[in-house]
Formats: sequence, structure tokens, C-alpha cells
Amino acid sequence: MKLTNYKTSNPAFNGFFWDDDTNTDKKMTVGGIFIKSMLCILVIAAITGCIWKLHSNGTNVRWFTLGGMLGSIIISIVISVRKHWASFLVPLYTIAKGCFLGGFSAFIKVKFPNLPFQAIGVTIITFFTVLILYQTRIIIVTKKLKSVIITAAASIFLVYIISWILSFFGIKTFVGGISWVAIIFNVVAAIVAAFTLLLDFDYIERHKNKAPKQKEWIATWGLLVSLVWLYTEILRFMNKMSIKF
Repeated sequence: MKLTNYKTSNPAFNGFFWDDDTNTDKKMTVGGIFIKSMLCILVIAAITGCIWKLHSNGTNVRWFTLGGMLGSIIISIVISVRKHWASFLVPLYTIAKGCFLGGFSAFIKVKFPNLPFQAIGVTIITFFTVLILYQTRIIIVTKKLKSVIITAAASIFLVYIISWILSFFGIKTFVGGISWVAIIFNVVAAIVAAFTLLLDFDYIERHKNKAPKQKEWIATWGLLVSLVWLYTEILRFMNKMSIKF
């Protein structure tokens, strides 16, 4: 069974990354991915906490947000063309995401101190809910489901990119507002983000104990992409609801 036979909406799990071009007896394991993922999450949490402290002391952390966002995008592009560098690029991606989340959530934390922690809790609950749904086969990952999620994720990212470009010309879109349309869009984006986790679980299960050990870094990167997206959408939704009500 070829690794390229399966697709997912998460770019980190594209078949290009899973070509078995390395001869090794060590294979990718779920345990290895779990350990790497937890370490990266802890690093993100630590960086986020430091940036919160800097912000509370009066430091302008806006550059952390912008730098972290651009840094993570650039690193992701480099990983996509230099997959063998993942072992040290993924830690750099983790640092960039920590800067982005720290700066992004610092502004929200000022007005609503408990909101980031509540969003973390909802993200964790969502993660394990999706995992249980997958493991119990309550939701079965079919080709049709994959196609729907891939299309939805691509459409959402396209809307975000267009909105980001328009913002440079002073044009505001519904994405950043607190209208019901913006809130509903946020909910849909969060649901799609959660379902990309479902596809990632499926992909990892299909290739555990088959792909080379170093591919654990690619798998870790994929999970981070989905988790950060999910957390960001949840936090944005909760922030909009708090402002509106």
C-alpha cells in the first residue's frame, strides 16, 4: 500500500512528505508523535506566557503577532520543499507559533482575562471528542468526507487571505467584525478545523509503523497546524460573543 494513496486537507500530511526515501529500521510511532507534540505544545505555552507578561508590563507585542504569523508561514513553505529539514524546522515553527499566539491572545486577555484559558479548555475537549469519534468509528473517514473538508478548508483560507490583502488598502470585511455573519463564519471555520484533526488521525493511523522515524516531525507539524487553527478560531469566536453580549 503506497503512502501517496491517501489525502488530507492538512498540507503537512500531503503524500509528498511521506515518500519512503530513507532506509531505516526505525518507524514512525504514535508514541513518538505524542511526545514530540506535547513538547512543542509546552514550548508554545511557555512562550505565550512570557509574551503575556511582557504585554502586562507595557511592552508592545504587536510585532510578536505579525512576526510569528509571517515566520510560521515562511517556515511552513520551507518545510514543504525541504522535508528532511523538519527535525529542526518544526521546533522553529513552534517558536513562531508561540510568538503569534502570545501576541494574538494578549490583546484579548486584557479585556477578558479568562477567555484564553477557556479557549484552551474547549480546544482540548474538542481534540479528545474528535479522537473518540474517530476511534469508535462513530464518524468514518470516507473519500467523500475528505473531499468536503478539503474544499471547505481551502475556501476558508481563501477568504482569510483575501481579507488580509484587502486590509492593506483599508477595506474591512465581515471576517473581523462581530456581526452574526462573522460569528457564523467563525463557527463553521472552527468545525472545519476540528474535522481536519479527524483526517489527520486517520492518516497517522494508516502510516504508523510504516513511515520512517523522522516523519514523526512532519506528523507533529501537521497536528500543530490543526490545533493552532482550532484554538485561534475558538478564541476569536469567544471574543466576538463576549463583545457582542
